[in-house]
Amino acid sequence: MTDIQLIQTDKRMLEGIGSFCLRSKKKSPGYINKNKWLHDRFEEGLRYIQLIDNKKQVGFIEYTDSEHSSRVVHADNYSVIHCLWVSETGKGYGSELINKCLQDAKQQGKHGVVVVTNPSTSWTPSKEIFLNNGFTLIEEAPYQFELLVYPFEKSPILPYFPTNWEERLKKYNNLTVLRSFQCPFVDVATENIKEGAKKLGLEVTIINIKSREELMELSPTPYGIFSLIYKGKLISFHRLTVHSVTKRIMELL
Repeated sequence: MTDIQLIQTDKRMLEGIGSFCLRSKKKSPGYINKNKWLHDRFEEGLRYIQLIDNKKQVGFIEYTDSEHSSRVVHADNYSVIHCLWVSETGKGYGSELINKCLQDAKQQGKHGVVVVTNPSTSWTPSKEIFLNNGFTLIEEAPYQFELLVYPFEKSPILPYFPTNWEERLKKYNNLTVLRSFQCPFVDVATENIKEGAKKLGLEVTIINIKSREELMELSPTPYGIFSLIYKGKLISFHRLTVHSVTKRIMELL
């Protein structure tokens, strides 16, 4: 790697170069909502680090304190990684970004860093790069969710998932979307659901999660920022095509 720069995005930079997420569609509601979400989260200490290689943006990492995290995990005094993305693998970009997060967490006196992964979707980072950088898989949850931790102390209080996932799902009988704009793809995912539901003559209830407290109480998965539920069953926690939406709903009709 040559001429590598790690740039911490702030409000001024956000208004200038914008975020890395969905930057190919800067006029889309998803991109606009993501930037607004970032703008508000900077006040809470969220860090959004962009990686520049030879003046070209090639990746980013987003992380924050556990008490402000968009992941449904109990992790007092840990940093929580939301997203990690690079344009090319095999160049050390991901490790560079992870090391930056670890350094920041140590400087802040955290117990360590955690990340939620899931092998069935690209909406979460891949666990392999974290395992290769010293993280350990410590817990699993339904729907293939995994909790990985990098502890700084020999015997810190380890993070853990809630256990009442099925009870949370029972609250929702109507076709319901729970969402937060932490991910810019939430908008198009919601529109696909609305279109699919319309074909089936169904109404969609949309619940915008507005706080960490609501997230920890309502979300039926550790991912937290997007869930599609119908008749007490989780249909998806990531974007589906309109065809997939209608097919999965019909299976429950």
